Amino acid sequence: MIFQPKTLDFIISPYTGLTRESWIEAGEYLLNGVFQNIKAFQDPVVMPRKESKITYPHKASPSYIYELEKRAELFEGLARSFFIAAPLIHDNPELMICNYNLRDYYKEQILRACTKEDANYVGDYFELMNIVHSEDPFRVFQQTVETCALVVCLWTCKSEIWDTYTKEEKDKIADFISSYAHANTVPQNWRLFNMLDLAFLHKEGYEIDEEIMLDHAQAILNYYAGDGWYRDGHCFDYYSCWAFNVYGPIWNQWYGYEKEPYIAKQIEENSNKLMETYSDMFDRDGFTNMWGRSNIYRNAATSAFDANFLLRNPKADPGLARRISSGSLLQFLTREDFMHEGVPTLGFYGQFSPLVQGYSCAESPLWLGKAFLCLHFPENHPFWTAKENNGTWDTLSDHEVKETVLNGPALCFTNHGANGETILRTGKVVKNINDEHGMWNYSKLCFNTKYPWEAASAKQVEAQQYVLQDITDDTYEKCNVTLWHGLKEGVLYRRQFFNYDLSKESMWMQAVNLADFPVSYGIMRVDKLRLYRRPVTVTLGAYGFPDNGTEVIYKVKGNGKAIILKGHDFSGKEKQLAMTVFDGFDEIDMIRSCGTNPDSEKSIVIYGKLTRKKQYGYEPYVMISQVVTKESHDDFTEEELFPIESVEYTDTRECGGYGPVIVNLKDGTSKTIVFEGMEENLQL
Repeated sequence: MIFQPKTLDFIISPYTGLTRESWIEAGEYLLNGVFQNIKAFQDPVVMPRKESKITYPHKASPSYIYELEKRAELFEGLARSFFIAAPLIHDNPELMICNYNLRDYYKEQILRACTKEDANYVGDYFELMNIVHSEDPFRVFQQTVETCALVVCLWTCKSEIWDTYTKEEKDKIADFISSYAHANTVPQNWRLFNMLDLAFLHKEGYEIDEEIMLDHAQAILNYYAGDGWYRDGHCFDYYSCWAFNVYGPIWNQWYGYEKEPYIAKQIEENSNKLMETYSDMFDRDGFTNMWGRSNIYRNAATSAFDANFLLRNPKADPGLARRISSGSLLQFLTREDFMHEGVPTLGFYGQFSPLVQGYSCAESPLWLGKAFLCLHFPENHPFWTAKENNGTWDTLSDHEVKETVLNGPALCFTNHGANGETILRTGKVVKNINDEHGMWNYSKLCFNTKYPWEAASAKQVEAQQYVLQDITDDTYEKCNVTLWHGLKEGVLYRRQFFNYDLSKESMWMQAVNLADFPVSYGIMRVDKLRLYRRPVTVTLGAYGFPDNGTEVIYKVKGNGKAIILKGHDFSGKEKQLAMTVFDGFDEIDMIRSCGTNPDSEKSIVIYGKLTRKKQYGYEPYVMISQVVTKESHDDFTEEELFPIESVEYTDTRECGGYGPVIVNLKDGTSKTIVFEGMEENLQL
């Protein structure tokens, strides 16, 4: 059963109708799903799971590892469900869910989780080190993540739970938190978990090691890449938003403003810088893009907005922040496939194993509860009182495209007035050769808010990815590294390497230089092969298209070949996608797939295909194509399907081997693509 808010106000919230009371109802909806699985008051938050091979706890693990994973699962369920429960408890201390008083349940379960010898004890750092028989001072545990969630939630409902513990009980919980706060952590966003643990303890009068705090804080500051984004490993993703730009402002309140004003000032400036462009990463409906790891956290990506209002000088637009937060909330909670036995699935919409990581368990999706931290704001806060507005989308004309380029994190996103979609193109991506999962999350050529990424349909075709087949030895290669060059005269330049391997010189790896630019309904590509070995076959897929009964239309005009798909997504909404291939491609075709699309069980991927036969033959290097989409079945015009008037090549053989390539469009505009010079500025 989908979420159906009882309270709607389209005066203050003209786009979504959602108010603070609606959000409370959404929180209760989620918690009712969780607590229907808790059979007795003393039982922990352990949920049924539909997937058991990838996620933990793994029954095939050695007994001591299984014990470790079981304890981690107990704590994840408790801490992450608390994200949703804590603001509701603060708002209504007597709130009952499934006949349990929420305040009483969490008060008891938190204490039990920190109490040795209790059946629900999750283990402090030293206890876990004993379980794994480790003397490794650099060992880390999942509990570190959840202690941070715990302290944030104890702060959110401080007067209702934390302040009601006795001193002895507080000391027991504080000792538990301290064991992780002062222990080893992962050298990326995890440092913030330790920082908040330490800050909470300091705020509550407990002694902390301030050198440890400072070491973590300086590292966090130096992960900053610009434009409001932090680097969290090789790649950029939403961890910059739901970790760095959520925990940073909270740390400022608890510790930074008072104890480390310089660092606090930088954190505030970084958050405000993010707010300058972050709203344009969401589409006209407020939808969150499926991009990067941990997609099971869904609308947690909106939590950076409400965290900005925790700063002394916030710059976020409250009406826009609430509109996006509510739109993204509805994106997921109004889907029939969102829940499995009352709990958000291990997927983006429904259960979708290709995106699930081994560090997750059945309770992990409750991280989306971070979006509910906005309920910490009272009803008279601007986040709730400002009238919803839709930012860029309120002023974007029907066929206008707004393009935002952030060179620091290598992100380019376009807002398309024609269809209301937001398309993200990324760079600075490094993944292992065999990490298909990582390539799906990061290496797609485009990420579209209305077309979540598709997993492998077949070894020879990938949605929004080039696949290269070496005909000599019949092997397949995919692009695992994306270098960023940047935007020049309206064209975004990047380079992708197939099977990039540090043990080889780059000249001994196949690659493709990417050049793309937005059109009204999508993206046009003018890419160039950079090969050292032939013969090869190369394919390029469009987005995965949900196949719930699809009309397929073929069209040809000049050297342009197009396939148009008309159908519906899982929810019954009209969808339409067209791919057109021009110069460089031999043919266009499509492949049907099952179990590879996050929206629907069946899907279709249109793809272009080409073959280059001569090892050193001067064959076409440039490949021109486009993918356009509509959220209706209104036909694309001929000009939209075949928008190219002419292509001018510098080389006399018109293969694009050297010199500028000029693409003249029927709307009177033109784009000049120049690949020479890319080599001087390729970034990771």
